[in-house]
Order: sequence, then structure tokens, then C-alpha cells
Amino acid sequence: MSFASSSVPRHLVRGVLGFGSLGAAVALVPVVGLISLLLLPLGFVALRGCPTCWVIGLIETVSRGRLQRDCSDGQCRITSPASR
Repeated sequence: MSFASSSVPRHLVRGVLGFGSLGAAVALVPVVGLISLLLLPLGFVALRGCPTCWVIGLIETVSRGRLQRDCSDGQCRITSPASR
């Protein structure tokens, strides 16, 4: 399963939307009451389930095309295309 996005800017927009929604849901409770907690599902959908999943996706998105797995003789190594 991959958490990567098609581009880094798109992934960062998802992060701003997700973390912003989670933060707003908690911060707005004193102002508008428990109705603000309706922002929580939006935040979790934008982050694809959890903040940790978003961070993993950011790492995958940034490293996409820069790191490759090379498996031979029962051993796997992560290499960059430049070192081949």
C-alpha cells in the first residue's frame, strides 16, 4: 500500500487541509460547541487515515524516482539511480 501523492505540492495541500481541519475542530469547541467536531472526519480523510500515514506518504512522495529497490541473490538493497 502506498501513501504517496502524485506531487509534493498536492501532498502538502492535503496536509494543510487535514491538519488545519483537525486543529480547527479542537480549537473551535469553546466557540461553537461540539458541532465543530464535524471537521474531524474531513481532517482524517485528507490525511488518509492518520497523521503518521500522511508523513509516510510525504516521505514516499519526495523519494519517488530517487530511490529504487534492487533485489538479487536473495538480498535487497536500496540504491539511487545515479549510483548505478
